[in-house]
Amino acid sequence: MQLSEKHHAYWRKNLRLTAVLLAIWFVVTFVVIYFAPQLNEIVIFGFPFAFYMGAQGALIVYVLIIWYYAHTMNKLDREYDVHEGDDA
Repeated sequence: MQLSEKHHAYWRKNLRLTAVLLAIWFVVTFVVIYFAPQLNEIVIFGFPFAFYMGAQGALIVYVLIIWYYAHTMNKLDREYDVHEGDDA
């Protein structure tokens, strides 16, 4: 099956969005923990930053990533007319 330029543009935007969100996920998951001793000097709500990110912050970021991906992909699907049905 030969894909049109419209399909290529859709997948480029989809892959770019996925790559950016995966990079954010990687930073929140691994980089914060790697630099935990240095980041513990920052205090948020009375807790060291690395502890806060492990206990609360990372979960909040993960939910925001999921929401942003779903929201943006819905807009992208409508823009390229590949959405599934109508959202009432």
